[in-house]
Amino acid sequence: MRIEIAGQNAFIVYFAEHTSATVSAQIQAAVNNIQASMQDCIIDLVPSYASLLVIFDIDRCDHYAVMQKLRAALTDLDSIDAGAGELITLPVYYDRESGPDLELIAERGKISVDEVIEIHQQQEYRVYAIGFAPGFAYLGEVDERIAAPRLATPRQKVPRGAVAIADRQTAVYPAVSPGGWNLIGLCPTRMFDPARTPSMPVKVGDRIRFSAIGRDEFLAQGGEL
Repeated sequence: MRIEIAGQNAFIVYFAEHTSATVSAQIQAAVNNIQASMQDCIIDLVPSYASLLVIFDIDRCDHYAVMQKLRAALTDLDSIDAGAGELITLPVYYDRESGPDLELIAERGKISVDEVIEIHQQQEYRVYAIGFAPGFAYLGEVDERIAAPRLATPRQKVPRGAVAIADRQTAVYPAVSPGGWNLIGLCPTRMFDPARTPSMPVKVGDRIRFSAIGRDEFLAQGGEL
């Protein structure tokens, strides 16, 4: 773990060369520690796969003071349990109607569509990062049997709530947007709502499971086809 200057009022903390469940849990623990001990200095914390950007108020705290507080907040993280983090279940309507790339993934893995759906639900995923769009959580890691490369030609319009796979990651599109991930279902849960507090139902370090629901339940929960 190392701390580097990232600007006039920012540090970036590198936890490891590559992400993992343990690294993600350490980052979330660090976020909690920093928020608790440096609330008077912090402007924003931006966690990512294996790093944490710390932006502070230079009028309240200088570099030296922030560095000392950061070092204190980052102690004893090696003992963090990889299973730490809130467990959140997201409902998904898996079907050829809602997941146009289900058959493509099944063909690639030489398995059935039902097996693709079952395998996707069996895994527990870690929120490694949030980016691309507000509420777009990068979740890993997908079972190798259903991993699939991005589409050669991205779609111009991916629906809100689309559950998708790209390589060893999966995600839920928070809003209508272009996208090149493989679509396997639809989730009725809003991944970003600026009118709510918090605005997102997940955060970096959380653990995610997907649970299949039927078409009627999907629509009853506010899903859109």
